[in-house]
Amino acid sequence: MFELTALLRQRFAALRSSGEFFSLRYVQQSQQHLSVRKNIAEPPFLSRDEGAMLTVRLNGVETYAATADLSQAGLQRALEQAEALARQIAGRALLDLREQPVATGRADYCSPNLEQAFPSLAECYALLAQESASVPSDSRLVNWHASLGISTIEQIYLNTAGAELRQAQRFIYPGFSTTAFDGQDSQTRTLGRENFGQQGGLDVIERCGLVGAGAKVADQALQLLLAPNTPSGVRDLLLMPDQMMLQIHESIGHPLEMDRILGDERNYAGTSFVKASDFGNLQYGSKLLNVTFDPSIREELASYSHDDDGSAAHKQFLIKDGLLVRPLGGALSQFRSGLEGVANSRACGWNRAPIDRMANLNIEPGDKPLAQLIGGIEQGILMRTNRSWSIDDARNKFQFGCEWGQLIENGELKGVVKNPNYRGISAQFWGNLSAVGDASTLQVLGTPNCGKGEPNQVVRVGHASPACVFSQIDVFGGDA
Repeated sequence: MFELTALLRQRFAALRSSGEFFSLRYVQQSQQHLSVRKNIAEPPFLSRDEGAMLTVRLNGVETYAATADLSQAGLQRALEQAEALARQIAGRALLDLREQPVATGRADYCSPNLEQAFPSLAECYALLAQESASVPSDSRLVNWHASLGISTIEQIYLNTAGAELRQAQRFIYPGFSTTAFDGQDSQTRTLGRENFGQQGGLDVIERCGLVGAGAKVADQALQLLLAPNTPSGVRDLLLMPDQMMLQIHESIGHPLEMDRILGDERNYAGTSFVKASDFGNLQYGSKLLNVTFDPSIREELASYSHDDDGSAAHKQFLIKDGLLVRPLGGALSQFRSGLEGVANSRACGWNRAPIDRMANLNIEPGDKPLAQLIGGIEQGILMRTNRSWSIDDARNKFQFGCEWGQLIENGELKGVVKNPNYRGISAQFWGNLSAVGDASTLQVLGTPNCGKGEPNQVVRVGHASPACVFSQIDVFGGDA
């Protein structure tokens, strides 16, 4: 790890600039995606990418240029390109950044178990083949596949204020999916892939439940084929963690990103129903709602010591007892808005500038075990695993669909129902939060594919959540 540190440090020291400040952010990443579909191994997807971004501040104007040429001449050329852009912008810049603080930290951060060797390509394929082969023989099972994504990233940040920040991370994404079809209806049941990702090694595969998933996921797909459609009406809704992560992501995470609130994303990914004046004033949800930005859960996807602008990352409450207290705004957004934010200025790679992104956005656990959550519901429905989602540009009105539903009647879990959906308005939905599961119901989940920004950036986002109950929610089936 960090083999290039001494060389980059030497080349950085030799760079020449007329700016009052400049920095270098080096990123090397490699990715593998393996899949076995219906017992046949598919070709692996393999990629490797490496480069650096040079950022300069000249007379209060901050600009950047990226390069895959890591030679002394290549880095110097990129720095000069950034300076030339700063001179062109001078006199027309919207912000004077001379007073914005710069990073000075020095730290190393590594994923847990990074020192342990990961299984070879052949061993990974063997594991996937074993799970694929465990799917029972049934003519209604028309498609299934086991998958495994592995991504490793090494990053080094240096600046003229003395900062030196190094991160080495490995991300694992196991998954299994089965589709059943009876001639009239098809139902798909999945494990992981889009909602299970963690930092670590072989331990991630063990935690996610991939081993033994083949037969279990296939059985659930067949159950869904035979299940009645979800009834429509107003009911209590019990969302399990693998659906809570989508609910958190879309109706808390994106609305609280400060650049959206300031208007930066309007022409692409939308805006937010939240206003800058709402922080410290808006009751976002019931008093049971406690949401944190938490980079300290080491296996969670977006845990790190510093963000990509060099700001130190610490656990912070965004929503406390239902009250909105802090935005997801990095150093630049904090400077622009005057609000205290968090260290969430992140980029997807060496050739993208950091912007405000969700990182680890979690709901803090409450005090009720799952049995007590279910026992407190007279008429309701449990839903798992997102299947579809739709939300307006302001991240307010939404409609989400799930793969798996189970009725709850008089405090007891009843039969499976298919095509479960629910809808609501973010500004009201969280106010209906009536019970929060304890730590035994909490899962650390995450997604590798949150998109935002122009040009587009796809980043990893972590969401840890307990099971949660929402009162009097509009639910409906597939024929509504």
